[in-house]
Amino acid sequence: MTHRFTARTVCGLDDPEQDDCVLAGLAESDDEGAFSLMFMCDFAEPDDQEIALGFDTHCLVTPDQNTAYGCVRRVELDGDILRVTLDPASLTALGLSDPLLEITLAAPPADVARMRTVLAEILAYGRPDARPVVKNL
Repeated sequence: MTHRFTARTVCGLDDPEQDDCVLAGLAESDDEGAFSLMFMCDFAEPDDQEIALGFDTHCLVTPDQNTAYGCVRRVELDGDILRVTLDPASLTALGLSDPLLEITLAAPPADVARMRTVLAEILAYGRPDARPVVKNL
């Protein structure tokens, strides 16, 4: 069954002077126990070790620090609904049961715009064969 949630808090961080990595985050709320998704990539091009380990692409982190690299297959924005389709093989690592996530964006418009810009940057990072199809982002 599709995992659906409303993101009332979103962010887009991509300042190498202030941030550890490029990050686009979406969360139900500011509460620590709220469901969240964090899409991330590095600022620098992947090095030989990252390439060897398969870490030369975007990563997705779900609650409890469940993490998978290169797992996003498609991202589509339709109005205020963001649909994310994941590689089914990544579900166990992410602690999810369905490859489709449907997020209603209910955060302030400026925050949503910033998150969208940074998310597009993250999804274009790394090896071409791990880049998802991106529509209307």
